[in-house]
Amino acid sequence: MADRTSALRRTPGKAALLAAVGALLAAGCGKGDTAARTPHSPRPASPSPAAAARPGLPGMPPLLDPHDIYAADRPGKLVPQVKDYPSMVYVPNTISNTVSVIDPRTYKVVRTVPVGVQPQHVVPSWDMKTLWVNNDRGNSLTPIDPRTGKTGKTVSVHDPYNLYFTPDGKYAIVMASMDKQLVFRDPHTMEVRKTVPVTCAGVNHADFSADGRYFIVSCEFSGELLKVDTAKMTVTGQQKLPQHGAMPQDVKLSPDGKTWYIADMTSDGVWVLDGDRFTRPKLLRTGKGAHGLYVSRDSKQMYISNRGEGTISLLDFATGRLTGKWHIRGGGSPDMGGVSADGKVLWLSGRYNSEVYALDTRTGKTLAKIPVGNGPHGLAVYPQPGRYSLGHTGIFR
Repeated sequence: MADRTSALRRTPGKAALLAAVGALLAAGCGKGDTAARTPHSPRPASPSPAAAARPGLPGMPPLLDPHDIYAADRPGKLVPQVKDYPSMVYVPNTISNTVSVIDPRTYKVVRTVPVGVQPQHVVPSWDMKTLWVNNDRGNSLTPIDPRTGKTGKTVSVHDPYNLYFTPDGKYAIVMASMDKQLVFRDPHTMEVRKTVPVTCAGVNHADFSADGRYFIVSCEFSGELLKVDTAKMTVTGQQKLPQHGAMPQDVKLSPDGKTWYIADMTSDGVWVLDGDRFTRPKLLRTGKGAHGLYVSRDSKQMYISNRGEGTISLLDFATGRLTGKWHIRGGGSPDMGGVSADGKVLWLSGRYNSEVYALDTRTGKTLAKIPVGNGPHGLAVYPQPGRYSLGHTGIFR
């Protein structure tokens, strides 16, 4: 997601939306650091032994496998509290102010749910029991019960562009992009517990370290990254990406917990970062408008949506290299999404085409292009394997 400039946030028309995005993409074509643009950037060194041995965040469920943070996300491995939930794809339509609900078996929209103004993401709660619709300009969250599909009472929350949860389940973290704040809230009532002002512009996406003690946040409008201490709720590091006009988007940690990847839609690739040291990252080119990052169910590869060219790049975690690229049939604008519970289908919103894509993860074949509302964005495939949710469209561990 994420190019929410003032024009994008205030202009209801689709033509204006497209024009604004075109201008943003054109602005991100500076020369920048040529050393960062290697075709296969090396992976950063392993963290120090002291960092690797550091105990996890108190209260965080221990990793099932210290060598694979996604070990709980294997195909069909649903925990008891979600195993009876109907399998659906929830699509927030930012311009239509609705959520389209797709039956993944038929590739059909089975209902359309009115929500608040400019819904950006559908976010599973830490305890997996609620789906929160982030109504950004509506300054509210709409809860959806995934058992019944019914909406609950809207909760007033200012500027909820995106939503995350600390690994111990103690706090929800609202990415208040325009307010320039990280707001730590009660994960159930959403009452404010601590507000952390930031000096970067456009906080939007994040992921947590393997031990849960820190998380890294992308700031799209100022081209920066933040490192935040989870327990202390303080910013401990900040850096500008070494590329003129950088607009970082999704953030994802490698299965071994050593390497961070940050999609950048104007640098047309992913930044490869040593999060423990928080040193200067290297750029790995993937495709125009690199945007969403999703891990395969076997933890072997990552799917990278290139929104500006209608493709998905494949990255091999073992080597840190790109291994292939899928092209959406007839083109499109793949943005945010998730992987099906069985790992066989990658679901992505078509941000500027009012559609959703379903792709076969074995062949890359486009299985379906499903019409939805205008401006589909952070869709959630639900339920998914995992013991708890860290937020966004579904980061499960």
